[in-house]
Amino acid sequence: MPNEIRIVGGRFKRTRLAVADKPGLRPTPDRVRETLFNWLGQDLAGWRCVDAFAGTGALGFEAASRGAAQVLLVEQDSQLVDALRAVQARLKADGVRVVRGNALTQLAALPGASVDLVFLDPPFDAPLIEKALTACVQALAPEGLVYLESPAEWSDERLKPLGFERLRHLKAGQVHAHLLRLHNAPQQA
Repeated sequence: MPNEIRIVGGRFKRTRLAVADKPGLRPTPDRVRETLFNWLGQDLAGWRCVDAFAGTGALGFEAASRGAAQVLLVEQDSQLVDALRAVQARLKADGVRVVRGNALTQLAALPGASVDLVFLDPPFDAPLIEKALTACVQALAPEGLVYLESPAEWSDERLKPLGFERLRHLKAGQVHAHLLRLHNAPQQA
């Protein structure tokens, strides 16, 4: 029996997502997802989201569960893409689109200012974070956010040259979770 995680909130709450036994696949832990959606607010109605390194799709399906209007799940592995499409069909999640492809290429191809939230949880053993953050800049709406999961903490000094600043940070086990916004983004009330 494969490992599983569950969607923690919204209309798909308690839906199980299978976790394939694949090298480097580590779904965002429930506790971290719960904290992230507390940071974001529970209602993402109307948001446009991208889960760039989708894996199990936990972050993207969680956003859809909480009302996101559009969720793009990008994954390179064909088996994981098939699993994501099966979950999307089972949930009848019409606002969710699954694309097989390279996350960096997909991010770079998005129309300017077309995304409210990008989830970045790249494989920890690949040097993709800086490239992924750079690819996000043009796609993000002026008040857009990036959730970054990484094996190390990212400081404002390290983020600023890439165009970002840190709003929140959490360390849970070996994972550092960050909520980022564009540097010089409009201040939220």
